Amino acid sequence: MGHKVNPYGFRLGVIYPWKSNWYGGRDYADALHEDIWIRKHIRRRLSRAGISSIDIERKGDQIWVFIRTARPGIVIGRKGAEVDRIRKDIERVTRKRVDVKVEDMNSAASELRPETDATLLAQGVAEQLAGRVSFRRAMRRAVQTAMRSGALGVRVQCGGRLGGAEMSRREWYREGRVPLHTLRARIDFGTAEAKTTFGLIGVKVWVYHGDEIPLAEQETERARARALAQVSAGGAASTGALITDEREVLEVADEPEVPIVPAETGDLEDASEPSGAETGGGATEEGEA
Repeated sequence: MGHKVNPYGFRLGVIYPWKSNWYGGRDYADALHEDIWIRKHIRRRLSRAGISSIDIERKGDQIWVFIRTARPGIVIGRKGAEVDRIRKDIERVTRKRVDVKVEDMNSAASELRPETDATLLAQGVAEQLAGRVSFRRAMRRAVQTAMRSGALGVRVQCGGRLGGAEMSRREWYREGRVPLHTLRARIDFGTAEAKTTFGLIGVKVWVYHGDEIPLAEQETERARARALAQVSAGGAASTGALITDEREVLEVADEPEVPIVPAETGDLEDASEPSGAETGGGATEEGEA
């Protein structure tokens, strides 16, 4: 049977970085459980804040918590009261100095928009299911919203007692491409749970944002482009051009040259007509011959 791998963990270390950045020795297990508790506590405390991800960094006795959200006002609270409350809770459990930073997803510097974030889309579908909206309508609306906002592919799946049926099942909608087996494909994955009167319904969302080309490959493509431009200009290819296919060089070399614009018509006629002396000399030579 096929096993579904988490798209983030599958690409971890290839195109995605770690969500927890720290080095642990003997206290590795304690730090790991603290990170799990911090994430659960923040999501439970701010369930309506539209939190996309929570990154944690540690250095010595200092902890930095980065909360990426679509509703920063709810996370910060009035005069920063909510952030201070969360910081004190984490300091009480970890007994370390904590700094909580909030990142707004609506700002221009943010890479992902709230409309194409898989976690926020899953939360939106779950909230609609809890509000007795038809699961098909909620799934189609999420797919259309993401595709309109620039996503290259979206897949939404719901599983459970859909529509109050006696037997649970899974249904999904997909639009565009979602290449789960391509490691360089940037796949955003998010889950959520909808607590309904007839049980728990799980929601999964996959969003395809395009390919992440490695830096080494980008530099190779730039070098090849520079080499092809130099060959087309008539110069010799540089040693770092990395043109391995001779046909490419021949194709560039065989390109038609730019035609030369002719000079004035009067100048051409003056240059083409020979002088009288030259004409006579030629006739004399022909007669002697």
